[in-house]
Amino acid sequence: MRSIPLELRKAATVMAIAIVLASTFAAAYTVALGRPSPRNLPVGVVGSAAVTAPFVNALHAKTDEFDVHAYATRDEAVDAINQQRIIAAIDATARPPEVLLSSASDPSGTRALIQIDQTQPGRFILPIVDLHPLPPNDPAGLATFYLVIAATILGFITMFQLRANVKTLNLRRWLGCVVVVAVLGGAALAVVTGPILGALSTPFPQLWLLTSMQIAVAALFNSVMLVLIHRWAIIPTWLVFILLGNTSSGGAVSAWLLPQPFAFFNHALPSGAAVSAIHAATYFPHNQRPLPFIVLGLWLVVSLGALIVSSRALDRSPAQ
Repeated sequence: MRSIPLELRKAATVMAIAIVLASTFAAAYTVALGRPSPRNLPVGVVGSAAVTAPFVNALHAKTDEFDVHAYATRDEAVDAINQQRIIAAIDATARPPEVLLSSASDPSGTRALIQIDQTQPGRFILPIVDLHPLPPNDPAGLATFYLVIAATILGFITMFQLRANVKTLNLRRWLGCVVVVAVLGGAALAVVTGPILGALSTPFPQLWLLTSMQIAVAALFNSVMLVLIHRWAIIPTWLVFILLGNTSSGGAVSAWLLPQPFAFFNHALPSGAAVSAIHAATYFPHNQRPLPFIVLGLWLVVSLGALIVSSRALDRSPAQ
């Protein structure tokens, strides 16, 4: 082994790590996003037990696919959808019965409900009432997913470039760069996906804030890793934000359709929190949940604190 030149051993290590990261990336995305299926997907039924029984039985045809909630009136079911307690409801009191759903808030989840007819062909072909349709400029509902990916990449790639090209930055100036790229980068991405492309109708201040927070979290986490493990910082950053974060974000496939542990990571990692918060701000501005904001805030505070503590303890900035 020692007969192999050091530079070749280093090159082999770098290439091996790259191949492993790429392979796990392909595997994770295939498992998490390639085979989505409902897992306790919360849906409602409206009407008496006798009227809703055929629909409840159809929803329960496969164990643990749907979590069925009963509502006495259509208004109660609509309110539950607006408050994001359920993703859709079957109104058996309508003539003919209708499916009430919100495709904009959970495109993959609503598709899974619509496809229930495939299990019993021809039995349930119901009119669909979309309470929150997807905008024409984002018919697949992927704009939020792409936005969060762009914010993530901007955050940590900029840190690698700063380290490679500006090695004289102390911690204070490094943090200043993080603030600048988060604020200006968040504004740029929000303008592109909002006013310019019209893919997201999110109120601009909220879209700007949430995008900037995602950039800052990715940048600060990567900065901590640069202080602790230097050039190998790409490994934990890739793991947290690309391998696990993007797959579990809920932007491409709803958290209700993700297998474990990706469904858990949806609520724990910043990418999932950012996607959820942007979706809520866009389609449910009056019923936003605090958890995504809490998760993003905790990641921001903890990452900043870890960077300051590790940098001072080791007496070096991420640039060194």
